[in-house]
Amino acid sequence: MKFDKIPDNSIISNGFGKTDYCDSYKVYSQTSDNIDKITSNIFKTPKWIDFLMSIRNSTVKFFGLKIGDKEDLHFADHYPIGSKAVYFTVIARNDNEIVMAENDKHLNFRTSVLISKQEANSIIYLTMIVKFNNIWGRIYFLPVKPFHRIIINSLLKRAIL
Repeated sequence: MKFDKIPDNSIISNGFGKTDYCDSYKVYSQTSDNIDKITSNIFKTPKWIDFLMSIRNSTVKFFGLKIGDKEDLHFADHYPIGSKAVYFTVIARNDNEIVMAENDKHLNFRTSVLISKQEANSIIYLTMIVKFNNIWGRIYFLPVKPFHRIIINSLLKRAIL
């Protein structure tokens, strides 16, 4: 389910500055998992997403942008600040949220996994904020944006099953 703003108790935007794009999604879950386990579960991507990422990587490497590799994934029981949490570098965390970031010449982004524990259910938020560093960031993000929405919905649905 799309959530139209950054969750109130999120630390994702601390020190980020101007945000050019933001989206946040939430799902309800009965999980008792900690934030590290939830983060690992969300970012275990299915093959179709891996395929889309390989197309993206093949395309952007010619422009000197960072590319990921399936062999570079880091799954752990705990993601300390400075470590890789699956794909991205952890820059901030607390007991309920992990904030990951990557900066490139065309844009900077952060993504966050946040759990808000309720009595019977928990709410899991997956949020992303982006700052465009130049016109190429905006151009790059145009075709990425529709796929991003589809991928996020799929990852969250898989994570709560």
